[in-house]
Amino acid sequence: MAQYKLEVTTGNMMNAGTLDHVHVTLIGSGGKSERTKLDNFGVDFRTGMTGVYNVKTSLPLGKLLLVKVEKDPFFLLPEDEWYCSKIVVTTPDGDVILFPCNRWISRGELMELRGGRAMMVFEEDHPLLIDHREKELTLKRSLYQWQIIDQSLPHMSNFNYMSELPAEVCFSMSRLMEILYTKGITKVELMFKGLAGSAERWESIEDMKKIFWFKKTAISEYVTEHWKEDDFYGFQFMNAINPNVIKRCSELPSNLPVTEEMVKPFLQKGSSLKKEMKKGNIFLCDYKRLDGLPTKVYDGESLHVTAGLCLLYMNPENKLMPIAIQLQQQPSEQNPIFLPSDKETDWLLAKMFLKNADTILHQSISHFMSTHHLAEVFTVATLRSFPAIHPLYKLLIPHFRYTLQINTIGRKSIFGRDGILSKSSLGYDGTLELMRRSFSELTYSSLCLPENITARGLESIPNFYYRDDGLKLWNIINRFVKAVVEYYYPSDTEVSKDTELQNWIGEIFTHGFLGNKVSGFPESFVTVEEVIKFITMVIFTVTGQHSAVNNGQFDYYSWTPTGTLLLHNTPPTTKGQSSMKTILETLPNVGLTVSFVTMVWILTDKYTDMVPLGTYPEEQFNEPGIMEMIKNFQVELSSLSEAITERNSQLEVPYTYLDPARIENSITI
Repeated sequence: MAQYKLEVTTGNMMNAGTLDHVHVTLIGSGGKSERTKLDNFGVDFRTGMTGVYNVKTSLPLGKLLLVKVEKDPFFLLPEDEWYCSKIVVTTPDGDVILFPCNRWISRGELMELRGGRAMMVFEEDHPLLIDHREKELTLKRSLYQWQIIDQSLPHMSNFNYMSELPAEVCFSMSRLMEILYTKGITKVELMFKGLAGSAERWESIEDMKKIFWFKKTAISEYVTEHWKEDDFYGFQFMNAINPNVIKRCSELPSNLPVTEEMVKPFLQKGSSLKKEMKKGNIFLCDYKRLDGLPTKVYDGESLHVTAGLCLLYMNPENKLMPIAIQLQQQPSEQNPIFLPSDKETDWLLAKMFLKNADTILHQSISHFMSTHHLAEVFTVATLRSFPAIHPLYKLLIPHFRYTLQINTIGRKSIFGRDGILSKSSLGYDGTLELMRRSFSELTYSSLCLPENITARGLESIPNFYYRDDGLKLWNIINRFVKAVVEYYYPSDTEVSKDTELQNWIGEIFTHGFLGNKVSGFPESFVTVEEVIKFITMVIFTVTGQHSAVNNGQFDYYSWTPTGTLLLHNTPPTTKGQSSMKTILETLPNVGLTVSFVTMVWILTDKYTDMVPLGTYPEEQFNEPGIMEMIKNFQVELSSLSEAITERNSQLEVPYTYLDPARIENSITI
């Protein structure tokens, strides 16, 4: 008689437990056990609990290959899904084998779990496991399919509604309830105050401080008080939520006719624009991608988006100062260059219109297309290409938690024809065209932070915390990925032999980057180094980069003058004609303002089931060597977090968005 000990763990999320009967069958190279009911005294399979059971067989089963799990109804009770986290089996020989599950199991569903060391396809040698691998991928490919929404944009998953999503990729009940609660309390407060849906214009800037009674942050309060200041305006291009536009300017663009006389008063005494460019102290933000896009017609008014240019100067105090703004691409008498010495409200209007362009570019491109949309490509390709036993599936899948659900929701509520972005100055059609333009220019190097920073000439600009923290984080992720990948791929030969790996990158290249070879994205892998770099980019994109462009939205966008999706009126074409009344008339009405602010509250709220970067509550790996690598990864992340916290304690405006303790392990909101 041989005895196998099973430790069966139920997930700790809401309603994970079940009253149903659970049966297991152990399948080994030498045979299989009887179908055995897991039943101890009392209630089994309670949320967050681990039950210990014994399965006896007349003879040892040889090498343990699979654990088959089945769930039958308890009397006549309705469907009672069970979330099984894992099953750990101790064999008669004392081997301890992890069988990860991490999914919901329904009645009548047959679940066969693989355990042990992660395996590549070319390592399989048992016919039963080869067949199991093929069947798993066939099922996944039928479940997760590609859908083409637009021929010029990355393909998406085939899920159009939340109800279509498989249970294992959906939000926890607690996350869903918290989001609904946030939406509910904001709606009640805004309706009580008469702000929701109001078409009234703001009567004063001060009134915008009273949108919500209690929701505010230290940075949102700072923004409210300092939004007019030029040094803070410049600071935001590096350390707010869209640090992706600014670049070093060594020569003025031909369409920006700034003269030495114009900017001399704002430079160091005795210096010149030419000298400062040579020193590397002049920077440019250019929004030419927005030029000529269709805009939204709002109440019969055709709105405007400025494809502007902003010239900035890093002064001797290491403050980045805007020194010239041109609101359209082509210079003309109706397109003056605005300067800090102009009338205060003229300069404020110019800065507001430029920030409107920046906000639109940020939300549609830096945030949605370059993180959410690409994350969906990576997720679908991973689910379709790798079985659960593949080492890269185990490495990557924690970084895709909830991504399909949040994107399915966002495609309608944020980016759909009736979504919040359709209410921007660009509207739905303009936003879609902006995405097409931007995607056609997307390159592999632009997603790799070290190359991105170098290409923009920003290696030495001072006080650039996004760069400083981001490069350190990139390197930490890269070292972790390198250790894991080289553990399974000791040479380039294994890379070439892994057909599932090649299918994975092939699907990403075809469906994500539309076969565009000019973009520099790989269509296959030849070397281990190529695999390491690409996976580093994937994990950084869905963790650090998303955090950098998402987590500060309430901090900076809850104060509408510093970042709004919509502005009324035409951009100023002459100087000296504006007033504070002009600014109030230019800002969105009360109803649109509060809807934008509500959106950024929800997108940056803290949820109790948040999983920080490098935390892996769902065990995937069984190898002690990999577990040690994960611990080292966590130690490095913790050290970076401590260093960032120490640095921030000395800053007037702290930069927290790349603090590993605040970065989520996947895109979940």
